[in-house]
Amino acid sequence: MEYTAKDYKSDQYVRWCPGCGDHAIVNVLQKAMAELGIPPHKIAVISGIGCSSRLPYYMGTYGFHTIHGRGAAIATGVKTANPDLTVWLATGDGDCLAIGGNHFIHALRRNVNLNILLFNNKIYGLTKGQYSPTSDRGAITKSSPYGTVEDPFVPAELTFGARGHFFARTLDVDLAVSKEVMVAAGRHKGAAVVEVLQNCVIFNDQIHKYVADREFRAERTIHLRQGEKMLFGKDNNKGLVLDGLQLKAVTIGENGVTLDDILVHDATTQDNFLHHRLAMMDGHSLPLAVGVIRAAEAPVYDEEVKEQVESVRCKNPKKTLRDLLLSEETWEVK
Repeated sequence: MEYTAKDYKSDQYVRWCPGCGDHAIVNVLQKAMAELGIPPHKIAVISGIGCSSRLPYYMGTYGFHTIHGRGAAIATGVKTANPDLTVWLATGDGDCLAIGGNHFIHALRRNVNLNILLFNNKIYGLTKGQYSPTSDRGAITKSSPYGTVEDPFVPAELTFGARGHFFARTLDVDLAVSKEVMVAAGRHKGAAVVEVLQNCVIFNDQIHKYVADREFRAERTIHLRQGEKMLFGKDNNKGLVLDGLQLKAVTIGENGVTLDDILVHDATTQDNFLHHRLAMMDGHSLPLAVGVIRAAEAPVYDEEVKEQVESVRCKNPKKTLRDLLLSEETWEVK
């Protein structure tokens, strides 16, 4: 059966601020689900607390709006208990990386088969503008009126540090890349993190403008595609090479640089050295990487648990609870 985005929409009124990047994300997610072709009744969307965590209300699937920071833990339970369900987690930089940080890294370490949409607007939006774990050093917010004195988490770096095997990044305004990475996440076996650089029009407007604005997006971002040269720029004549252990941006035709010198992207390698270097580019000295940065294979937690349970069950003569209760000495009361 073929599905359309409409099949994944609920009848609920969407209660996000006009202009919020979340509108684009939910619309693209519904289109991605249609392309994946999984029936709505076989999908569960889990969330914690925050603006992003309202997303389950707008999906015509199973959903669970849980508590602050616990979305990854509950999603892990849902997937492990119901391995046939496709499970998505909608979470924000505050919900996921502050109170929920421990659950997030262990979901990645275990490689639970979850699709994690991490909305990153570098601010706490629902609670009215405090700085978050991804806010830049010096950011002036409601809770840091003189500027933050902390260095932020980089979601990609945290993902790799937790032994994550899939990481992708997109911009809320880039609908094509957003759909591409969501579909890729849905097809990946294991924990798949998609960071969406999302705009909060009320409390952190234009925070991603330096890479999101159409005027200079081509020069400040690079769309990584599996098996293709790492090229960027308005004329697609710039690329990435390795200079020792560091990435370097070059222009084809200058200083003897040819197309053959440009690196080819391979997201599937087990060694994440280059994936880490690519993910840490920030759009300033080097272009910000979007697309699927890492997609390596690894054993999947929920599949391993299911296999282990079946293995033990086959060897155990007690097949039911009744068998267990009657397996030892019993008494009959009259």
